[in-house]
Amino acid sequence: MATTHTSSTPDHLIWKGGIQPMKVGYGKLMMWIFLLSDTFTFSALLISYGLVRFSFPSFQDANPGASIHDFTASSEWWPTPEFVFEAVPFLHGVSAPLVFVGIMTFILIFSSVTMVLAVEAGHRRDKADVEKWMLWTILGGFTFLGSQAWEWSHFIHGTGAGGANLVYNEYGPAAFADFFFFITGFHGTHVLSGVVLNVLVFYNTVNGVYEKRGHYEMIEKVGLYWHFVDLVWVFVFTFFYLV
Repeated sequence: MATTHTSSTPDHLIWKGGIQPMKVGYGKLMMWIFLLSDTFTFSALLISYGLVRFSFPSFQDANPGASIHDFTASSEWWPTPEFVFEAVPFLHGVSAPLVFVGIMTFILIFSSVTMVLAVEAGHRRDKADVEKWMLWTILGGFTFLGSQAWEWSHFIHGTGAGGANLVYNEYGPAAFADFFFFITGFHGTHVLSGVVLNVLVFYNTVNGVYEKRGHYEMIEKVGLYWHFVDLVWVFVFTFFYLV
C-alpha cells in the first residue's frame, strides 16, 4: 500500500519558485559570482607581482647610503616607480612623479560616482537622469583608456635608452615590464568591456527599453561590474605604483 509523506513545514515557508531568494535577481546573483571568480584572477596576478617584486632589492637596499634621488636603472634592483612614471602629456621635460597616474585614478573613481548616481536615478525611474549619468560614466571610461594608452606609449618608447617591451626593460629587470603590460593590460581590457556594456545600456535607456520593462535593474548589474573594475584599479595602483 502506497504511503503519503507529509511535510511538517508550513506552506508559507516552502519555496515554490517564482520568489527571489534574499531578494536578489538571477542576473545580479550571477554577476556577483562572476566578480568573485575575477577577484581570484586579479589576486593571483598581484600576489605573483609581490613575490617577484620582493625577490629583488630596492635601489637603496642595493646601494646603502645613497639618496633616492641618485636612482639609476639597473637589472640588479627593482625600479623606483617615481622615476619611471614621472611624465605628463604636454609637459615635456617636467618631472612630476606619479601625477599623471594619480589623475587617471581620480578619473576612474569619479566615473564610479557617476555610476552610483545612474543607479539611483534608475531606482527613481528617471530616464533623463539615467541617460545623463551613464553618459558621464562612459566619458570617464574612454578618458581613462586614452590616458592608459598614452602611458603605455611613453613606457614603450622610454627615455631613449631602448624603452621597454616583453624582453627588454631600460628601467630595470624585464619582469617589471612584463607585469606592467600584463596587469595593467588585463585591467584595461576589463575597463574596455565595461565601457562597451555601458554604451549598450545607455543605448537601451535612450530607446526606452527599461521603461517598457518597468525597472532599471540592468543599470545595477553593469554598475556592479564598473565598481569592481574601479576597486581593482585601486589595488593595482597601490601594488604597482606605490610599493
